[in-house]
Amino acid sequence: MPEDWDRALAVVAHPDDLEYGAAGAVARWTDQGKTVAYLLVTRGEAGIDGLPPEQAGPLRVREQVASAAVVGVTDVRFLDHQDGVLEYGLPLRRDIAVAIRRHRPDLVITANHHPTFVGGALNTADHRVVGQAVLDAVRDAGNRWVFPDPDLGPWNGVRAVAIASSPHAGHAVDLTATFDRGVESLRAHAAYLAGLGGGEMADPEAFLRRTAEAAGERFGGRPAVPFELVVM
Repeated sequence: MPEDWDRALAVVAHPDDLEYGAAGAVARWTDQGKTVAYLLVTRGEAGIDGLPPEQAGPLRVREQVASAAVVGVTDVRFLDHQDGVLEYGLPLRRDIAVAIRRHRPDLVITANHHPTFVGGALNTADHRVVGQAVLDAVRDAGNRWVFPDPDLGPWNGVRAVAIASSPHAGHAVDLTATFDRGVESLRAHAAYLAGLGGGEMADPEAFLRRTAEAAGERFGGRPAVPFELVVM
C-alpha cells in the first residue's frame, strides 16, 4: 500500500464502518505523522434495533468521536443524511466533493461499494451508495464547473482511493504495531456492539484478528488490513 502521502480523508456511511478493519491502518498512518480526517455520511441512527433513532444518533456520534481519537483522528464530521435509506445522486456527490475540496487530501479512503464482501456475504445498500458516490465525487471535486463554489476551488490532488473490505483487494497495510489500537477503536462503539446481540461481529478481538490473519496469508504473513486501490 503506498504511504508516500501526507493527508487523507476517510468517507463512509456509518459510525463503525472504518473500525471493522481500516482503523488499524489509520493508527499506523497517524503514527507516521500523516493527517487523517473522518467524514460520516450519516449518524448511524438506524443502526441499533432496540434504540430509537433520536437516541441512537447522538450516542453513536459520541462513540465515533471517541473511536477516532484512539487512532489519532480528531477531525470527525457528519453530513446528516438519513441512515438506512441513502440514495445515490447529486446531493450526496456534492456534499462529498465539497468535503474533498475543503480537506484537499492526497488519499481518499472509503468502504466496500461492491455487491458482496469476501466470501459472498451481501453488502448493504448504504455502503454501496456511498462508495460509488465517493469515487465519483473525487472526480467532481477536480472539475471547477461541477458544483462550482466561489469559496472552494477545484482539487485535483487525490492520487488514489483506498477501498476497505473490498473483495478485490490487491494491497495491504501491516498491522503488526497497531492491531491492538484498531481493536480498541472498535470497542469504543460499545452501544452498537451490545445491540448486535452476540456473534463474532460483536467481538472486536475475534473478528479483527480473523480478518487480519486471513489478509496476512496473502500479504507477507503479518497481520494486515487489505485495500482495493483505485488510482485516479
